[in-house]
Amino acid sequence: MNEVLHEHLDDHLTAVAAVRDLVPEVVALGEEICRRLERGGTVYTFGNGGSAADAQHFAAELVGRYLRDRRPLPAIALSTDPSVTTCIGNDYSYASVFSRQVTALVRSADVVIGFSTSGTSPSVVEGLAAARRNGALTVLFTGEKAAGSPVADRVLPVASRATARIQEGHVLLLHMLSELIDRWAAGGG
Repeated sequence: MNEVLHEHLDDHLTAVAAVRDLVPEVVALGEEICRRLERGGTVYTFGNGGSAADAQHFAAELVGRYLRDRRPLPAIALSTDPSVTTCIGNDYSYASVFSRQVTALVRSADVVIGFSTSGTSPSVVEGLAAARRNGALTVLFTGEKAAGSPVADRVLPVASRATARIQEGHVLLLHMLSELIDRWAAGGG
């Protein structure tokens, strides 16, 4: 049993170490998110299962705070309203649960962030496509399989094919972005 757990730990360390290569992209994305927030934009996030939890986590860091007392920032996790998601899933399709919300809410000043470990989740792909049609900046947090995905303007791929490792990398990435945005919102830069 120890061997299996050490294998998980080694895989985690490998995936997290590869996140270092994404730092320039994280900085550029953080700066763009801050510019859009400054112009009145909103950050919308979504995903399914554990990725929905990551999307909700990121939105919570923006509305609440990460490390500093500062004003709340406009962010909404689209997976948090069961009445809306089940209505859309029942009346249209589960693949439409985010795209219908995005079509109704998102404007060109906004940022739309989808979390999908595979990068191919139909509801996430359709949601990002709707955001692009609305002119928003689109971002995909994903795994290495979707690293070159054309589904979003910006892609943050975690170098792993294991769902758990990808999600662990997503939390690190969303915390890195939270640090940059939190510092800006608190006036530090």
